[in-house]
Amino acid sequence: MTLTIPSPRRNRVDPWGTLVATPERGSLMGNRGNLHDAEGVIVRDFRGDRWTICLLDFKNRHREIMQPGHYTELFFLDEATALAAGHRPCAECQRDRYLLFRDLWAEAYAADTPSAAEIDRTLHAERWGDGQRLTYPMRGGDLPDGAMVIGPHDGSPYVRWQGRWFAWTFGGYLPGPDWGDDRVVYVLTPPSTVRVLAAGYPVGVHPSLAA
Repeated sequence: MTLTIPSPRRNRVDPWGTLVATPERGSLMGNRGNLHDAEGVIVRDFRGDRWTICLLDFKNRHREIMQPGHYTELFFLDEATALAAGHRPCAECQRDRYLLFRDLWAEAYAADTPSAAEIDRTLHAERWGDGQRLTYPMRGGDLPDGAMVIGPHDGSPYVRWQGRWFAWTFGGYLPGPDWGDDRVVYVLTPPSTVRVLAAGYPVGVHPSLAA
């Protein structure tokens, strides 16, 4: 008897926001609207500017992955990855996290409390432009915990955590190089989200990093 193992779906998200097929499982789910066709094949990268981070388990709801006509379930290693990709906490299943993110956003900008639509429009403009993912330079030592960057030598994603750099993979984090605080790096996490992290948002990370 031949055992047929189904191929992984292209619904895992890396820090660039790219959708990838990989067998590793994620700890959070995401939503960018309906991205798949009737056969469950991804046909677009996003639909609209509302990109959210959702819980895997909420009110004991059960879903069949990639149902025709429904939103496409995406998966992230952790919250730091989802934020780097340009998502923000869901206002329904992560209500408390969303409210904290929104309030710290207002604090970071010394402005009125933004609506979800205002946050989404800003993040979309910061993560995507001229058909490509946007990045920007910053001094590494000025980045808060949880911010992700492109490695200056290998082009791979790295996360800043407790003054150190760690290499991101779909399965977890590995110790990274010591670049020093003065190294200029190109940041993947959108600038508004970096400001929210710097204002004190407690980003969730994979156990391989938290340990």
